[in-house]
Amino acid sequence: MVALKWVQQKQVTVPHLLLEHYAKLNINETELVLLIQIQRLIDSGDSFPTPQTLSEQMTLSVEECAEKIGQLVRKRLLLIKNSRDEETNMMYEYCSLEPLWVLLIQHLETKESEKYGNKAAEQEGQLFQQFEQEFARPLSPIEVETISMWIDQDTHTLALIQAALKEAVISGKLNFRYIDRILFEWQRNGIKTVEQAHAHSERFRKKTPIPTKEKERRQAPTQSENIPGFNWLENL
Repeated sequence: MVALKWVQQKQVTVPHLLLEHYAKLNINETELVLLIQIQRLIDSGDSFPTPQTLSEQMTLSVEECAEKIGQLVRKRLLLIKNSRDEETNMMYEYCSLEPLWVLLIQHLETKESEKYGNKAAEQEGQLFQQFEQEFARPLSPIEVETISMWIDQDTHTLALIQAALKEAVISGKLNFRYIDRILFEWQRNGIKTVEQAHAHSERFRKKTPIPTKEKERRQAPTQSENIPGFNWLENL
């Protein structure tokens, strides 16, 4: 019978994220247990647990509970609010843990933002390294600024910038002006992905006739067959 009564007791739900991140919120173990006790009493119908009530559930004295409650309020983890009973028209106080949950959400959002921010910075760093590898030299400050403008002002994705760099390498026109023309052409045609850029390049190649001299050069016998690069922006 005792075991059955224990199973039928209400359970206090403590978010795993709170247990995982409470130290990062500057909450110590005593404060954490006090917050859980306050949540338990609120769930049980006691909307304003007093230091006396909390002291009976913990190893803290009434004075210590009162002091800790004040600390939680000052740290914006607990909110004591006033309200009015509609039936009796009398004012009463109640506790709210809403500031705790808001703080926890803000912490998680900041952590997630930093995670993606660091990843984005790492990817941008790899893009700059790729340019330096293709140009076989360090980039000038103006070139670094140009790439940054492609990303921030023109809102080109890193993948599209890499694809434009590849197009310039294949075409044998490895310079920033040519890469900028490629990106401008893609943006003008509403191209957002690398796949769309490749399809656009293929369509351009198919509808652009090969000059006579180029045909003769391709048909001329050679010791080894070489596939020439195609400057698909030649006529832009």
